[in-house]
Amino acid sequence: MFEESINNVINLLPEIWVALGQTMTMLGIGLTAAILIGGPLGIVLFLVSEGQSLENRPLSTILGWLVNAVRSFPFIILLVALTPFTHIIAGTSIGPLAAAVPLSFAAIPYLARLVEQNLREVPRGVIEAAHAMGASEMQIIFRVLLVEARSGLVLALTVLSISFLSYSAVAGVVGGGGIGDLAIRYGYYRFETDIMVVTVAILIVLVQTIQFAGTRIAKRLDKR
Repeated sequence: MFEESINNVINLLPEIWVALGQTMTMLGIGLTAAILIGGPLGIVLFLVSEGQSLENRPLSTILGWLVNAVRSFPFIILLVALTPFTHIIAGTSIGPLAAAVPLSFAAIPYLARLVEQNLREVPRGVIEAAHAMGASEMQIIFRVLLVEARSGLVLALTVLSISFLSYSAVAGVVGGGGIGDLAIRYGYYRFETDIMVVTVAILIVLVQTIQFAGTRIAKRLDKR
């Protein structure tokens, strides 16, 4: 029985590698979108919030509402709801590239809130001192806020990566590909428990690796 399980896993190794590559593709696209769009959005959310230099209550309310609205959707519902838009963007509604579209939509507001929260941890005195020395808003963003919050931002990105690794597995339920799709097709539909165990083990290794790397980088960046 054990030898049979080993043989099943060995025979499926090519598919496992393909599935792993698809998962990394989905995760990479989602995280890139989150960093390029969600990061700046989080900075704007912080700057226009009450008591900050660019305080703008109407804009803060609108942006906050939009971010919360997207975050309120369970991912599986967002995945289905965005199917028409996904088809326009990716040219298909199945596969890893298609699944990356709703992943990106979910990742952007998620990271935006994490960035905003980390920037709020920057001592107000440091920001006021930069203003007093005549620093521009861009200088304050890049030389004060991001520098002071860099350790927390790395940890925030780590949390996002781990969360969306599980989201990418959920995408497999609707044909998104990746490790989740492999687990569903073999572990659930075909009752091949050995394949399910292998896919879970791969996800555990990925999570541990991401967490270890994120924690080490954050500690190196933390100068406190």
